[in-house]
Amino acid sequence: MMRRIALVLAAPMLAIVIALAVSSVFLLLADVSPAEAYGSMLSYGTEADSLVSMFNRAIPLYISALAVAVGFQMGLFNIGVEGQYRIAAVVAAGLGAKLSLPGPLHVGAIFVIAVVIGMAWIAIPAILKVTRGVHEVIATIMMNAISFGITAWLLGGPLKATSSGSSLILGTDQLPESARFPTLNWLVEGLGVEMRPGSNLDGFLVVAVLLGVAYYVLVWRTRFGYEVRASGHNRSAAEVAGINPKAVVLKTLFLSGGVAGLIGLSYLLGSSPYRYDTGFPQQYGFTGIAVALLGRNHPIGIAIGALLFGFMERSSQILDLDDIPKEIVVIMQGVIVISVVIAYELVRRYRQTQQETAVTKATDLSPHEATA
Repeated sequence: MMRRIALVLAAPMLAIVIALAVSSVFLLLADVSPAEAYGSMLSYGTEADSLVSMFNRAIPLYISALAVAVGFQMGLFNIGVEGQYRIAAVVAAGLGAKLSLPGPLHVGAIFVIAVVIGMAWIAIPAILKVTRGVHEVIATIMMNAISFGITAWLLGGPLKATSSGSSLILGTDQLPESARFPTLNWLVEGLGVEMRPGSNLDGFLVVAVLLGVAYYVLVWRTRFGYEVRASGHNRSAAEVAGINPKAVVLKTLFLSGGVAGLIGLSYLLGSSPYRYDTGFPQQYGFTGIAVALLGRNHPIGIAIGALLFGFMERSSQILDLDDIPKEIVVIMQGVIVISVVIAYELVRRYRQTQQETAVTKATDLSPHEATA
C-alpha cells in the first residue's frame, strides 16, 4: 500500500523539484539568491490573508481542472475550457443583471444560465467529433477564438451596461445584491483568525468542494463513470461490452462544458465589481489543464495542484517589493507543466518494469516446482 502511494506521489513531487531547480537557475542568472526568493515567497504566502487569497485563487482553477479532467477520463482533450467559461460568464452576468428574483432563485438562475451556455458552446465540437471524426482539440481551439470575439461584441453591444457612470471600462450591468454569493468569513473567524478589512474567503469554495465530490462519485461509483473510463481505456473493448462510445463522448463533452461554465462564477458572484468587464480574469481554462495533469485527474490531487498554483500566484506579489522578478513564478508554472508529463512517463515505465519483473518471477518455476 505504501509503495503504491509513493508511486502516486512520485511524479508530482518530481515535477515540483525540477521546477524549483530550473527556476533557481534563472534566479541565479538574474543575480538573485534562490533561497532568498523562495524564503520571501514562503513567509508572505503563509500569512493569514495570503492563505485566504490562495484559496480564492484556487477555486476557479480547481473547477477548471475538473472540467478538463472529465474529458481526460475518456481520452478527450477539451482545450476549449477557456472560451466556454468566458462566454458563459458574460452571458450569465448580462442576463443575471436583468433578472429580479429572490436571492437563492437568482443565484440558481445564474448557475443554470452558465451551465447551459457552457454546454451549448461545446455542442459543435462534440457533434463534429461523433459525426465527422473532427478532433476535439482542433474544434475547441477554433471555438475559443470565436468565443473571444463574441464576448467582446456582447460587451460592446447587447450586454453593455445601461447604467450611467464615468468608467471607461466596457462591462455588463452590476449584479444586484440578490445575485451575490455569501462569504465564508464566519468560518475563518470561528477558527480564531483575524482578517483584514476587505479580505473575504469566497463562499464558492463550498460549490467547488461539492463539485469535487460529485466528480468522484460520478467517475468511480456510477455506471456512466465506468463507461467513460472503459471507453477511454479501450474503445473497441467497450463496444464489445455493449457500450456506445459515441454516446459517451457526447455526454462527457457536454458535462465538461457544463462544468466549465461555472468557472467564472466564483469571481462574478463573489468579488467586486460583481459584473463581467474587460478586466475579468483570464487564462483559467489553460491553467486548469496544468492543474489537472498535476493532480492526475483525481479530485484530491487536483485540489492540491490548485492550491499550489494559488499559493505561487499570491506569494509572487512579494517579489516585486524585494526587487526580484515575479515572472519567476510563470517560469515555475510552465516548467511544472512540462516536467509533470515527463515525470508521469518515467513513473509509468518504472511501474510497468516492476510489473513485468513480478510476472516473470511468478512464472519462472524451479525444476523441482515444475515436476511437482
